Amino acid sequence: MVVESEPLQSPRSSSTDEKNAKALQFIEEMTRNTDSVQERVLSEILSQNAETEYLKRFGLNGATDRETFKSKVPVVTYEDLLPDIQRIANGDRSPILSAHPISEFLTSSGTSAGERKLMPTIAEEMDRRQLLYSLLMPVMNQYVPDLDKGKALHFLFIKAETKTPSGLVARPVLTSYYKSEQFKKRPFDPYNVLTSPNEAVLCSDSFQSMYTQMLCGLYMRHEVLRVGAVFASGLLRAIRFLQLNWEELAHDISTGTLNPKIIEPSLKECMSGIMKPDPELADFIVKECSGENWERIIPRIWPNTKYLDVIVTGAMAQYIPTLDYYSGNLPKPCTMYASSECYFGLNLKPMAEPSEVSYTIMPNMGYFEFLPHDESSSHVTSMLSRDSPPCLVDMADVEEGKYYELIITTYSGLCRYRVGDILQVTGFHNADPQFRFVRRKNVLLSIDSDKTDESELQRAIENAEQLLKEFKTSVVEYTSFADTKSIPGHYVIYWELLMKDSSFPPTGDVLDKCCLVMEESLNTVYRQGRNADNSIGPLEIRVVKNGTFEELMDYAISRGASINQYKVPRCVSFTPIMELLDSRVVSSHFSPAAPHWTPERRR
Repeated sequence: MVVESEPLQSPRSSSTDEKNAKALQFIEEMTRNTDSVQERVLSEILSQNAETEYLKRFGLNGATDRETFKSKVPVVTYEDLLPDIQRIANGDRSPILSAHPISEFLTSSGTSAGERKLMPTIAEEMDRRQLLYSLLMPVMNQYVPDLDKGKALHFLFIKAETKTPSGLVARPVLTSYYKSEQFKKRPFDPYNVLTSPNEAVLCSDSFQSMYTQMLCGLYMRHEVLRVGAVFASGLLRAIRFLQLNWEELAHDISTGTLNPKIIEPSLKECMSGIMKPDPELADFIVKECSGENWERIIPRIWPNTKYLDVIVTGAMAQYIPTLDYYSGNLPKPCTMYASSECYFGLNLKPMAEPSEVSYTIMPNMGYFEFLPHDESSSHVTSMLSRDSPPCLVDMADVEEGKYYELIITTYSGLCRYRVGDILQVTGFHNADPQFRFVRRKNVLLSIDSDKTDESELQRAIENAEQLLKEFKTSVVEYTSFADTKSIPGHYVIYWELLMKDSSFPPTGDVLDKCCLVMEESLNTVYRQGRNADNSIGPLEIRVVKNGTFEELMDYAISRGASINQYKVPRCVSFTPIMELLDSRVVSSHFSPAAPHWTPERRR
């Protein structure tokens, strides 16, 4: 399907704007020739990796055409590739998945057996990711003028990294980018000037990094044109940080001296060139932050803010009301769609409402196929049998309105890999389909970069339930939700208990410990968020009255659910159901400590 879209309009004519115009023209060329670009990309990938052990297994014999590729190469999951990935991690340097040397592993926030997934990548992928980054501001500049007249207050952070037995680094994709020469030695771009110095972004201590980034943002408050973080949750943590630390920040600004908690030498040195006494600014911060009213705090402190630069699609949509409160409903463009496995595309209409955001997948980033998905059930419509080729759809052949699971083939050696993202086609730009991100497959709860599925939650509850045995008590029913009204957000689990001896109920201390046992049972991404990143608050158990879940079923049936097919929802968000549950709460309990976490030792 081809839709004649309005070509992207290039901005003013200066040297920078000529560069922007070229970027917009590149987008037009890619999206007008989607299918031929995809054919070329697949041919390049198969030619480049023809001698790899992986492709040889399936008898491609050097073939680079779609038909042979689709008939011989299976669709796979991470678990299918894990033995090969472990060989690479353990030091096997033969061309297993990629003909080019694996430069590092990117750790996915999706989890496998409680650990982050390891995604192999090659050095040239950094240039491909940088190319997509270079397209974002030329698009945004069409909708928001004069972004080259100020700076961006972006709260950017690196996260913990580790090494595999072979010595290869394993780290999140954004940590990889921020530590790259492409980021550290990036050429000056008036549309991408940050208030945060590199030293603050690259400081591994989260307090020192956040403190100095906030300090710089306050000093440069009139220059700030956009405020953001990668995810909505990250920006809200920054606002909470300001709530907790404004007095110390104001003191530093008033005196021109740096908080003694900032001990990183490179950070102290770079901040010495920024710090200066400014009692007037300090008084302003005290005035704005000392009261209880934090509504519109972002435009109050940064009055020239044009928009919030955050991702609010998918699980992050739950933060939109809180962001609106703090920002006075500033626009929230979601500019980019990417993952550890591959960078996919961008939003060509970034000022659209979050509920209407669609991403245009750039056909040069990898080879993309789409598995039809029946969103009314939890099952894909296509067979994924190894005995017969799956019925996957090429990019140029997807149909508007239909749902698909994304399948990728990358230059780094992933072939027909199931990413786990469910997308809906919303339209086309030229010949290129545009997609709404619907959800991650099987994800039940998420606060930040964590992803907890139903089976993992069930295991955590079973482990916690062991503490109730001495009280002859069991969990007869449960549900959950991600509470994002608190900052940071936290998991809430509703329990209905069956006590065989009501005179000997479990104590509050025991139920608090149940919260901690649940947290200890969750995956490493969750535990890192709780322990090291402070991006997730303590898990809460709310015990409800006996009979509450029967009332829940009665309510569902009154709304048309079948009594024969009714299942207790393991995650809830519908306001009347939340109100019913909360009205039946008899006690609330929180985890008394952070769960154990250390960077995983990769096998």
